[in-house]
Amino acid sequence: MIGPTVNLVPSQYRNVSVAAVPVPLDEPGLRAYLTGRPAYRRTRYLVARHGEASAVVEVSKESEQPLFSPITAVRLIASAGETAFVDAPEADTAIPSQLARVAAERAPQARCVVVHGRYGHVSFIADPAPVRVTVVEVVPPRPAKLVDQLARVLDLAEDLPPVELVPDLVDLTGLARSRPSGHYLFPCRAGGSGADGLAAGEPGTAGVGVSFLDEVPARRPWTLVGCARSRAIHDFFYGDEVDIVDMCPRALAGRRLAGRPGPVVTKCCLLEDRVSADGDCVVVPWGATFAQVREGLQLALRADHPAHR
Repeated sequence: MIGPTVNLVPSQYRNVSVAAVPVPLDEPGLRAYLTGRPAYRRTRYLVARHGEASAVVEVSKESEQPLFSPITAVRLIASAGETAFVDAPEADTAIPSQLARVAAERAPQARCVVVHGRYGHVSFIADPAPVRVTVVEVVPPRPAKLVDQLARVLDLAEDLPPVELVPDLVDLTGLARSRPSGHYLFPCRAGGSGADGLAAGEPGTAGVGVSFLDEVPARRPWTLVGCARSRAIHDFFYGDEVDIVDMCPRALAGRRLAGRPGPVVTKCCLLEDRVSADGDCVVVPWGATFAQVREGLQLALRADHPAHR
């Protein structure tokens, strides 16, 4: 058996063949049965099935030039007792993060999970250990935009290792209430900004006043729920001091995750057209494109482990 190789995923599902075999699914039996048999030149891994049981082996061939060539060596990657075979027609088996998600949800005890997925394709993940990426974001809107963008990027990321997103969400209503005030000023109405909950108040209590900076309302004795950019805009229109509750995800990440290991992705409106990396914390623009979100994720993975480069 091959020693544990964390997140072993075939580079392409066409490297994987599936075959029913009439022998026990142990290495000696599979080696004796498969050695000398012809294999397609693209085949590197074989999912051997015997009844309902499965095992995964890696095969070497005499040559990869002809269409078929005799198998010369067989190495066991996962035995039948370590392998689960899962039907998951919604999963694209070309995407490592999707394979890891199926493994975690459908066969968490298995060392190796073979997935029969979308388009009828079959692939596997052995020793799944997805990289945990913490995402610091404020809500509303819901779903949390940056988490949603990263998840959508991962759903198409054939070339990235398996990733598990760990949302660390800060509710803007609760953040505002940490600084009691009779009136709050939010940057804008987009996504709700938590303003509805504040205006409604807790059950049995009166709500508070809420205004929006982008509407340039008449000055009131408010508390600004914003960031450095909001403060600069406030200074431009009103030119006076204002009490502020900092809602910048970048600043929140620095306070909430200090000393916690692992890559972090967050955002900041002071970044307008670039992605920034400071150690294992990656910051994308507030209105990041999917290309920028992907760039940020790649930087986070590189910071986590050089092999991801």
